[in-house]
Amino acid sequence: MGGSVVVGLDGTGNSVPAVRWGAAEAAARGLPLHLLHSWVSQPLNVPGARAATDRQRYGHEVLGAAEAMAHELHPDVAVTIEQVSEQAVEALVDRSGLATMMVLGSRGHGAIAGFLLGSVSLHVLGRAQCPVVTVREEESAAYERPEVVVGVQEAGSRGEAVLEFAFVAAEAHHTRLRAVRAWEPPVVECVPTTVPPVDEAELAAEEERKLAEVLAPWRAKFPDVDVVADLQRGRITPVLLESCSRASLLVVGRRVQRTPMLLGPVVFAVLHHSRCPVAVVPRI
Repeated sequence: MGGSVVVGLDGTGNSVPAVRWGAAEAAARGLPLHLLHSWVSQPLNVPGARAATDRQRYGHEVLGAAEAMAHELHPDVAVTIEQVSEQAVEALVDRSGLATMMVLGSRGHGAIAGFLLGSVSLHVLGRAQCPVVTVREEESAAYERPEVVVGVQEAGSRGEAVLEFAFVAAEAHHTRLRAVRAWEPPVVECVPTTVPPVDEAELAAEEERKLAEVLAPWRAKFPDVDVVADLQRGRITPVLLESCSRASLLVVGRRVQRTPMLLGPVVFAVLHHSRCPVAVVPRI
């Protein structure tokens, strides 16, 4: 299963767009697709009886239908299936150590990105070792819009995994990459008259320089990717949400070993409000 695209199936309609998106990603990147279902973590509203044998039988049906869909959409993709008796969170986090990425379904706009009853998705997003993509139930097809958007707020090694994921996605799907950096001038209070005023144009130019400097090695590594360096004044969350309104994918980073919340406020907000799939990439 090393390097595969892992899709977590909960047995509801949320799984359909996740399978479709994961299969398209596996096909574009030349990777195998692995479909995983935990029969002990099935939602309370799934069809069938509560007996363990019936839940396992239902799980096999879920996996079989998903496998057939993946083969129909992308016949050349190698597909494997796995039904586990572990809790979904533990199984998915464990598989994330060998996966290239993980894909989870979401219950749609207005509800926090949720796999099963919501807590599974949030815990996997906060603990997975690989990037995790959440796909809303209303997503009809992968990469219908013209660009991938990536948030660029940190220079140096901490942002490298985020940028690498975004550039690889843009290259694999032959789409434009919009690298978004948000900035705000410092708030100045009670400044003595002897202190010169803040030159916002100069500050903006410095931010543009920083963004260009961060992107330069990635432009060289991925010369075929059309990159738009997009510096915007404002807070990072609304800037990202506005930018991704035309995107097929929004890529953001998360801090590892974050406590007490597994996900920071920016990640949490874009998961809740973004109208496109969101990739959450662990930052070292």
